[in-house]
Amino acid sequence: MSFRREKYVPAGGPDGGDGGRGGDVVIVADSNDTSLGAFHERRVFRAEDGRPGEAAKRHGRDGEDLRLQVPPGTVVSEGDAVVADLDRPGTQVVAARGGAGGRGNARFATSTRQAPRVGELGDRGERRSLHLELKLIADIGLVGLPNAGKSTLLAALTGAHPRIADYPFTTLFPNLGVAETSGGRTLILADVPGLIEGAHAGAGLGQTFLRHLERTRMLVHVVDCAAGVEAARAAITVIDDELRAFGEAMAERPRLLALNKIDTSEGADAAAALGKGRPDAFAISAATGAGCQALLDAAAALAERIPQPVVTVEPEGPSHRRYVHRSERDFAISREGEAYRVTGAVVERIVARTDLKNDDAVALLQRRLRRAGVDDGLRSAGAVEGDTVRIGESEFLFSEGAG
Repeated sequence: MSFRREKYVPAGGPDGGDGGRGGDVVIVADSNDTSLGAFHERRVFRAEDGRPGEAAKRHGRDGEDLRLQVPPGTVVSEGDAVVADLDRPGTQVVAARGGAGGRGNARFATSTRQAPRVGELGDRGERRSLHLELKLIADIGLVGLPNAGKSTLLAALTGAHPRIADYPFTTLFPNLGVAETSGGRTLILADVPGLIEGAHAGAGLGQTFLRHLERTRMLVHVVDCAAGVEAARAAITVIDDELRAFGEAMAERPRLLALNKIDTSEGADAAAALGKGRPDAFAISAATGAGCQALLDAAAALAERIPQPVVTVEPEGPSHRRYVHRSERDFAISREGEAYRVTGAVVERIVARTDLKNDDAVALLQRRLRRAGVDDGLRSAGAVEGDTVRIGESEFLFSEGAG
């Protein structure tokens, strides 16, 4: 709220400018990031506020948008509803919109009210609680039972340093690595935590792990052959059944078999028996590197012929903005204990934008509510002088005289 005050300008009039709008929070897929680790420690993000309007009808500066960078393949959801699938670098979604700026008192000047002492507050920005889930985008996914040697194979092929130990479920989160073939081509490999029987139904966080394989071109099934032929054959059956139960697309995903641990006598014998007559099977030792390059070259040749699978995640609701006119008379009145609650998007917004510490602004609010029919609606609902009325986060006393 401001008035022009200059020498020789006795009737300068109101000149308060409008406030700037608040910045948006935008989530954008950035190919330089490979994990959501940055969001483990910090969970609350806020864009910049818009700046207040100033005298001489100067509008306040808009708040800057806050851009949160996530890896491509991140799915943004709110509850059970998918907000966006950021499957490619550069794709983005507005996670929370900033509020509109308030109007300065120059906006309220009329022929009968030439010196309004009323300014308007800006709208609050959106507040949302969103869930980020990364579905890895990789050329090759390594699958197998716990402790089959997937992490060791990833380290042997890519030089990555995943956590490796001699007990099940060492890997709790997917690991990525970049491998180079003998032909100079680079491939992204994903080591997914070990699956167990019933994984498709959620056993051992199986559904979470299986979803990471949806965007891989092909799979390499790593089998521990050190326990003998029958144990290795049973392990192959378990993984085949779990992939098939998760979905037809996963069951048909091209696959190679890595018969691991041939550095032991039991493993070498089992790999020879299981790989006989199977061109898709490779006897390897992830620990010593034996056979790993041949496996990588074969996987690269196969992956080169397979397009990147497209996993469509349909966001719920319209993909475009809808503008719907809402009248000030679109409201409802209900009892809330001993008080009355007035609900309606437009009425609540009018109250939220009113500076309740300003008597002139409150008087204007009373007139607007009366014109909207709120007074008559409260009387019809049984409200009498002195009853409590709640609109949005504000509370008033009903007055027959003032509304």
